[in-house]
Amino acid sequence: MVYKRLFLLLILLLLLVAVSACQSATSPQPATDPAQPAVPTAVAETQSAGATQLVVYSGRNENLVGPLLEQFQAETGINIEVRYGDTAEMAATILEEGQNSPADVYFGQDAGALGALQGAGRFQTLPQDILDLVDPRFRSEEGAWVGVSGRARVFVYNINTVAEDEIPPSIWDLTEPEWQGRVGWAPTNGSFQAFVTALRVLEGEDRAREWLEAMIANGVQVYTGNTQIVEAVGRGEIDLGITNHYYLFRFLAENPNFPVVNYYPASGGAESMINVAGVGILNTARNTEAALTFVRYLLSDTAEQYFADQTNEYPLAGDVTTNPLLTPLAEINTPEINLSNLADLEGTLQLLQDVGALD
Repeated sequence: MVYKRLFLLLILLLLLVAVSACQSATSPQPATDPAQPAVPTAVAETQSAGATQLVVYSGRNENLVGPLLEQFQAETGINIEVRYGDTAEMAATILEEGQNSPADVYFGQDAGALGALQGAGRFQTLPQDILDLVDPRFRSEEGAWVGVSGRARVFVYNINTVAEDEIPPSIWDLTEPEWQGRVGWAPTNGSFQAFVTALRVLEGEDRAREWLEAMIANGVQVYTGNTQIVEAVGRGEIDLGITNHYYLFRFLAENPNFPVVNYYPASGGAESMINVAGVGILNTARNTEAALTFVRYLLSDTAEQYFADQTNEYPLAGDVTTNPLLTPLAEINTPEINLSNLADLEGTLQLLQDVGALD
């Protein structure tokens, strides 16, 4: 799986360079009149006179977003065709298809792929009324894409073996001798790789390498994914894991007494990052008006509540009720980072291989 992902990201990088060279003199064009309504009301009326077919390339799993997209179609009367796949694969496909891509909308799992398409000039500029629905931290600085839901990086720890005041505020503290062999990570996981990319952006290549090597030297335990990390912490196999916030809630739903808690690092570094799933409209979209309706729908209370209920992700727009155990987004000390700059996942994979974190 690692090699497949590396291959896809290499294709994405090469296509990005080629497309950027061809389009260096091209500026993204505004999508439409920003006076459109911010929520999908009376949509059928606006669509009745125009095209009603929308093509979405989705890097989000069909089991998760499929029901929501069916609901969008039922409520708006817009026929939607969805092509599902790996987030990087879908982005690479759009670049490979070029001006002939049938996609109107790209719905990506992380900001890195969104940033890659933005860098290639493949997105339209979204209207300001859409951009204003989301905090500037969680959208493209150039207005090319907007975040829909967020996931926080956290430390999960076992409350039976570690006291809260023992949890360090920074990933760098985990390289100290007292944490030797007690920490778990999942280097093949896409969210971990996005975190390492953020570390490279914020602290530089050398510092990122230094941290990775120090963690390996300190006996970090390797797992295949975030679920396995949380399970291991719950068993007491390790005391702390580096993961995303919402995995714990899956265990708590089955067992409210599961002895694991999320800890939000206070450092404000890469370990405090909020990554996003987000959406952008292609500059070759054939149905821009329908695409705008779709983006507004994803940022409506209906859709944001869906993500809050189904995955415990952070809603990024609207008035939404979240899990009471979820630390409010405003209380998380996030780093100052342009999420579009997380595009160099290929460089991260190479670094992880160089230090021995990946085979």
